[in-house]
Amino acid sequence: MAQIFHPSTNTFSKFTIFGAVFVVAGALWAFLTIERSSYVTQARVVRKQPVPFSHKHHVSQLGLDCRYCHTSVEESSFAGIPPTKTCMTCHSQIHTNAAMLEPVRESWRTGKSLEWIRVHDLPDYVYFNHSIHVNKGIGCDTCHGPIGEMALTWRENSLNMEWCLGCHRAPEEHVRPREFVFNSEWHSAIEQKILGPKLVDAYHIKSLTNCSTCHR
Repeated sequence: MAQIFHPSTNTFSKFTIFGAVFVVAGALWAFLTIERSSYVTQARVVRKQPVPFSHKHHVSQLGLDCRYCHTSVEESSFAGIPPTKTCMTCHSQIHTNAAMLEPVRESWRTGKSLEWIRVHDLPDYVYFNHSIHVNKGIGCDTCHGPIGEMALTWRENSLNMEWCLGCHRAPEEHVRPREFVFNSEWHSAIEQKILGPKLVDAYHIKSLTNCSTCHR
């Protein structure tokens, strides 16, 4: 019987099959790379706010405690965004004519809240309780990064599920004494290695990685 296809067809078929495998693998790699990039996660991207609030100035330079503005951080599932009244506690006395603070003064005059843009905003299908993390000894900068050094606020971490699971699988690497939760200067690899496992036992921390922990 006469040969229908040219012998080179076999080579071409092998080339296209293997080529398709590399194309699919390359497409998957590109997708995962983009999915983890700051373009998607918004990690380390400064969000434009109605007022250029500086944590560096208020926290590191003036020494304000996180709880002065985020009053519900220890009791609520949300850290809370401070009302205009909190800002005006100080700014009714200092920098009263600063142009950048005009939105704050206008909010105070009109009673209309400032429309802050949430930097750490989880999807609606994710349940996160802020207070439980604070009371279990997870420091602010564990999730928020060096917040006290940020002149403008950005999201330090991706907040992807794999990032959350990394901490949940090894809480001893992140937990600290409760009295140092709001202290951004507390960090020692040696202390963490020694105290971490002890604090996990003392605070009854479990490695919760089942789906229902966050997806309810």
